[in-house]
Amino acid sequence: MTSAGEPEVQVGPALPRTDSEAVPPARDLESAPDVPAEAREELLALKSGAVFVCARPDGDIRPARASGEGLYAQDTRHLSELRLTLGGARPVLLSSVMESGHHAVINATNPGLRADGDVMVPQETLNVRRTVLIADRLFYGVRVRSFRPDPVATTVEVSLAADFADVFEVRGVERRTSGRLLPPTRDGDRLRFSYLARDDQRRETLIELKPAPARVIIDRGRVHVAWEMELGTGEAFSLLITVLPARDGRRRAGPTPERSAARLDAAHAGWVGACAAITTDNELFDRLIEASVRDLHALMMPVGSDQLPAAGIPWYVAPFGRDSLLSACESLMINPEVARGTLLVLAGLQAHEDEAWRDAEPGKILHELRTGELARTGHIPHTPYYGTVDATPLFLMVAGGYYRWTLDLDTMRQLRPALDAALAWIDEWGDRDGDGFIEYERRAPAGLVNHGWKDSHDSIVHADGSLAKGPIALVEVQGYVYEAKLRIADVYDALGDSPRADRLRAEASELRAAFNEAFWDPDEGFFALALEGRKAQVRSVTSNPAHCLYCGIVDDNKAALVAERLMAPDMFSGWGIRTLSGSSPAYNPMSYHNGSVWPHDNAIAAAGLKRYGFDAATNRIAAGLFDVASGARDFRLPELFCGFQRDGSRAIVAYPVACIPQAWAATAPFMLLQAMLGISAHAPQNRLTVDRPRLAEWLGGVEIHGIRVGGSKVSLAFRETGTGSTGFSLLDQQGDVRVTMST
Repeated sequence: MTSAGEPEVQVGPALPRTDSEAVPPARDLESAPDVPAEAREELLALKSGAVFVCARPDGDIRPARASGEGLYAQDTRHLSELRLTLGGARPVLLSSVMESGHHAVINATNPGLRADGDVMVPQETLNVRRTVLIADRLFYGVRVRSFRPDPVATTVEVSLAADFADVFEVRGVERRTSGRLLPPTRDGDRLRFSYLARDDQRRETLIELKPAPARVIIDRGRVHVAWEMELGTGEAFSLLITVLPARDGRRRAGPTPERSAARLDAAHAGWVGACAAITTDNELFDRLIEASVRDLHALMMPVGSDQLPAAGIPWYVAPFGRDSLLSACESLMINPEVARGTLLVLAGLQAHEDEAWRDAEPGKILHELRTGELARTGHIPHTPYYGTVDATPLFLMVAGGYYRWTLDLDTMRQLRPALDAALAWIDEWGDRDGDGFIEYERRAPAGLVNHGWKDSHDSIVHADGSLAKGPIALVEVQGYVYEAKLRIADVYDALGDSPRADRLRAEASELRAAFNEAFWDPDEGFFALALEGRKAQVRSVTSNPAHCLYCGIVDDNKAALVAERLMAPDMFSGWGIRTLSGSSPAYNPMSYHNGSVWPHDNAIAAAGLKRYGFDAATNRIAAGLFDVASGARDFRLPELFCGFQRDGSRAIVAYPVACIPQAWAATAPFMLLQAMLGISAHAPQNRLTVDRPRLAEWLGGVEIHGIRVGGSKVSLAFRETGTGSTGFSLLDQQGDVRVTMST
């Protein structure tokens, strides 16, 4: 049998629709889904490989919701409803705990259960314990235990349904064509939900019920199952619902929940062991790091023989260019293998042809790959879709960064054709008009209007609030190109192509000079957001130039002005740097990109500020984001949050449909800590540098064990000295790498 959770990468130009059903408006693809007010509760999100489940904190999956609840595989929702009642009533939630990225335990009790108007079973008599485990299938266990002195007779009922919606449909994109939902069927203790897609691919959800239920009622698209039980004091009744997403319906024996849990726990222990271990004197910060390591592992997604981080749950469980690359970049100090897998996967999906329908051009790195029905039938261009201007330079930048940490020349040789093609794209396709800057303009009718990380349709705005017109050259993308050419030049030197390396360094130098001339706005004392079609500056004050600090393209005499502007009250909310100034007429703190705060954006800003010597600003950003995580469930940073001023508040204003976990938010704490400690690797020179380490009042001591530099590993300890400075010591060293410090 073919499980729908197994990796299935079908790359190729799904033909665009040409009839009236063809393509949803691009705005539909860019917008976050509308969610009813009552749906704004944080979901329980568990993932293993390419299969994931999103449930409410009480373990239910409820229908007719736009919050993303469901069991998913291959961009298809295989379970859209799983509702449990006890004696006809919803259990009362007591606790909901994620034990790992693949396992959760939920405890509840009964409400007062009535019969003929009388309370027969008082509340808090029965304990309802649900265990949710995600592997290649969902294991959903329920145990009801009685603590009543007298016998208790009641019923556990579960309602199940599968709508097989494409994940874009769940997000709100109208399904303009559809296949056929087949009636559910029962065979003893097994249920089958089936769907025949428009392209004749069959998707099925196979459910096994143990023990067999006393009643099964098929009511059109739903199935209601019930178990009768009678419990004495201390007695328990247990049931197990196993849900397998499948592509052809033939069953195969799978491991037991116990064996699946053991295998997944062992894999996670191996993952943790492969990462540099961080411990501090702040228990809350340790919990943030632990959650980040866990979430990054959960988000790793197999593609062929390699893996890369999926962008986030529930909306972005797919190979992404920009998101996966920036997550890998933020993780280099912790686990450089994340970058290696990401680079190999994206190299294998690199564009080779010029195809407007998918915004594809030779050498370009993808934006997003989807395998659901809307992509397969040509309603959206994500097979893959290449509408990103920054993923290609980021690919080069991360490749160069990976080499600086690992000295892995074999992987660079393997990537050489992709590196050559990416550089050619920058020069031949990215720079459309030959002015030395790369720009973008949408060609795909169903594609994104904007191709930077702020890809909402209204995110690139002038200072008067009007939308910029293409082609658009984004400020941060020029920084990525600059840093990419410098980093990858070291790789070409190592590959024996020194003339190419010298040219790349010369091109980077020319780009830096041209950039500081063309993008600088002397009236604002800041860099413009972009240059639009006729090379007029888009003069909005945004967080984007902070990425240029990170990349080192900013002239030294401008850096202080940039740093001051980023930390001004209209930009820094107290929790972090806003995406857009609060003084802009387009500012909206509840928007996706026009005034919200994104943790990954702030981590990059903090690292950039550190690079130019603004250590206090770096620590101020780190403190704000630490406070965000400290007030969050499970100590996780969200994808983004609203940009309202802090004003003494103890909690952020949440963005209603932020992904949690989100890869580049999960990895942001790694980059923040690396920036605070000033750690950088130079494996070609066999050196690890610690530059101006500066801990904060809330973080007085840090130990990092197993930092990998080339073939060596080192362990370091950092301590606040009490005089405003931070010292460090070498705890352990395996190999001959030199550890140096500058102050």
